[in-house]
Amino acid sequence: MVDDLFAVPRLARVYDALEAGRDDLAHYAAMVSEFGARQVLDVGCGTGELACLLAGAGVDVVGVDPAEASLEVARGKEFADRVRWIHGDATTLPALQVDLAVMTGNVAQVFLTDEDWAATLVGVRTALRPGGRFVFETRDPARRAWEEWTREHTHRVAPAGGDVVEHWGELLSVELPFVTFRANYVFESDGAVYTSQSTLRFRERDEVEESLTAAGFAVDDVREAPDRPGKEFVFVARRP
Repeated sequence: MVDDLFAVPRLARVYDALEAGRDDLAHYAAMVSEFGARQVLDVGCGTGELACLLAGAGVDVVGVDPAEASLEVARGKEFADRVRWIHGDATTLPALQVDLAVMTGNVAQVFLTDEDWAATLVGVRTALRPGGRFVFETRDPARRAWEEWTREHTHRVAPAGGDVVEHWGELLSVELPFVTFRANYVFESDGAVYTSQSTLRFRERDEVEESLTAAGFAVDDVREAPDRPGKEFVFVARRP
């Protein structure tokens, strides 16, 4: 199931404002250059920020996401006409042979079961050419990121051309490796209230490495996220 934040059109339209300051995108773009990738698959592309950024730089991009509302936002952006948008996920892709697959925004944590995660890895591996790489991030459980998902961290944003939105998190349960929380959104113009409940899985580094190996990847590197040092693992895996 897709969280309402990504599936409800009104929420999807304010997502970029809520997630402003995506410094991680520049780092992913740098890795596209580092690996000399000309064809890139963006898994869980959401509202298309990275996909359009890469397309504007001349990269051949395929963006796939299960939330149609998010894809609608993506299609309205500059350079969106250069991206091939697919409504679906890594398990439903057409035949592809890309140089690099990326998965940003801790998308790896939405796969709660071992079966779903394994199927996603197989789908990504199939889409890569031999020697192609898969780069993605996931939060380090030891940093306990969920402790900041509280009412005390409320913030207000004013999307361009839209009304002010107040947003805060509400931690519901911590039963590791699963963490469940509710995000709350209040629109100032009409007082409309929306909520989006999510459950994320916090995998340990060795658990992720073992799953990659089982799916047929070679793990070349595990890096820190430059914009969030010490908080996340950035995996660089390769299809042999």
